[in-house]
Amino acid sequence: MNLRKAMKDTLCILMAGGKGERLYPLTKVRAKPSVRFAGIYRIIDFTLSNCLNSDIRTLYVLTQYRSLSLERHIRLGWNIFNHELGEFIECIPPQQRNVDRWYRGTADSIYQNIYILQRVRPQRVLILSGDHVYRMNYNDMLAQHMETNADLTVAGVEVPRSQASAFGVIGSDEEMRIVTWEEKPKDPKPVPGNPDSSFVSMGVYIFNTDVLVKRVIADAKNHASSHDFGKDVVPGMLNTHRVYVHSFVDATDPSSRYWRDIGTIDAYWEANMDLCSEAPQCNLYDKSWPIRTYQEQVPPARVVAAPMCREQTTATVSVDSLIAGGCIVNGSTVVRSVLSHNVRVGEGAVVEESVVLDGVQIGRNAHVKKAIIDDDVVVPEGFTIGVNPEEDRKRFTISPGGVIVVPRGIRLD
Repeated sequence: MNLRKAMKDTLCILMAGGKGERLYPLTKVRAKPSVRFAGIYRIIDFTLSNCLNSDIRTLYVLTQYRSLSLERHIRLGWNIFNHELGEFIECIPPQQRNVDRWYRGTADSIYQNIYILQRVRPQRVLILSGDHVYRMNYNDMLAQHMETNADLTVAGVEVPRSQASAFGVIGSDEEMRIVTWEEKPKDPKPVPGNPDSSFVSMGVYIFNTDVLVKRVIADAKNHASSHDFGKDVVPGMLNTHRVYVHSFVDATDPSSRYWRDIGTIDAYWEANMDLCSEAPQCNLYDKSWPIRTYQEQVPPARVVAAPMCREQTTATVSVDSLIAGGCIVNGSTVVRSVLSHNVRVGEGAVVEESVVLDGVQIGRNAHVKKAIIDDDVVVPEGFTIGVNPEEDRKRFTISPGGVIVVPRGIRLD
């Protein structure tokens, strides 16, 4: 099997147009895939890096909702493909060529862009989401797709059963052919032999192009459909097509199955905190599978002691924190937190278990705990966030897991 040729005959379509309503207010001014993550990255960088490391060189990114920052990021950080060699990455907003509406769902977004498939004529289509954090070699999935002579292959991963209700839950036979599919069930079926886990869809699909075209056209004609792959298209194919599941493993660590759907505030905060652990499952430092992004031109991060206490060296940065370039931590304490570019933490301030985005200024003796602070917010001297829950509820959004979100543009007094 010539995987390199097979991948060249496979077109990648990356869906990045969702509103991300459950991630609000971080998605108030930007699309979910362009939300900053792990200090220097955007969420979409992980899927795009998987493509690059899997030798995928033909990508269309379908955008829709507040896509300006996303399109700018791709133009600045991902304009690396050579058109003379048949390589490209292109952002496509809704064209409304064959209908007069915006995208109604994942399947509808493909239906509205069928002209792309007619023009490129790939043998297969790899469909991805731009809002997941994981490291996957798509060649492994493609190899299985071809070996099983599948019409459709879906990537699946085990997650805690308590979380599986948010996904499509997959049941397969010994040959990995999918026999049952429950979309967001209230009582997810467990994995055989493991009652605490369920096998769920990752939203990663490989379709044979002729099958994909027929299915999305049929779905578009079905007025009762929600026009979604997981809810409508895939379940409707189980009895008529060869549909298989590919069991996901990390691209470089077969013992790891780290995958996070950054769909909620709590999931976003937890994924950032995962990276602050001593040995994170998602290894950002693995040179064999680099995560690429647009590198902003900023000075190095700087950690300095308070001017009056240099002999005591009061500036403290925990080993469990990520500090991006341009940050200045001045005589303050940062514990298990992620600081994005150009954050300033003033003398005597304490930042704990928090995600602080670009340009935030935290004043002297302020205290921030279990919070997400969006771009350019100024936290005044002595201000507290996450210390007094009753006061926080009056001012901020608080997630079910107790994470406080301070939105961009807010004035704190």
